[in-house]
Amino acid sequence: MRLLTFLFSFLLLTAALGQDTENLVKKTTVGFELDAVPYLFEGYYGSVWVGHNHLRYRAVITKIETPSFILEDGFTNNEMKVYAAIVDYFFKPGFEGWWIGPGLEYWDATIQTDAKLETAEYNNTIFTLGGGYVWKFHKNFYLNPWAAVHLRIAGDKEVRVDQSIYETPLLIPEISLKLGWHF
Repeated sequence: MRLLTFLFSFLLLTAALGQDTENLVKKTTVGFELDAVPYLFEGYYGSVWVGHNHLRYRAVITKIETPSFILEDGFTNNEMKVYAAIVDYFFKPGFEGWWIGPGLEYWDATIQTDAKLETAEYNNTIFTLGGGYVWKFHKNFYLNPWAAVHLRIAGDKEVRVDQSIYETPLLIPEISLKLGWHF
């Protein structure tokens, strides 16, 4: 968590030092987003961001329970808390249209077997690459359909729970819809 806080602070400082003060109002904005998928699966999602020129620096916190139909047979209650720092590049000015962005995420998770005798904890560091399209439908309110691929780069590969082994996926695809607003 401290690493993500440091990275996000560094990104914000870098953006602040590189600002053109004459055009600050026209080129810089702040905003927030909510994502639909975590709410559907007993969780939450919150993202705050600062944008300057074509770059958007995001800090994300999420809690989600992986649906059982996605998990390996015999496992359930895979609950993850996710902390992320992501930098997005917009191809058009004004933080609308197509964007693409890499980032780092920390997944702090628990899982059980179907027997639910014990709960195992695990964590992973994830490299993420996502992209989407921001469509402003009313002033600075927008919809943001997006997709991402998450790659485990560090952390637990195998998790012992009860008498079973849960293998954390190396590559995880994701697709969703966000609702956002910026000043």
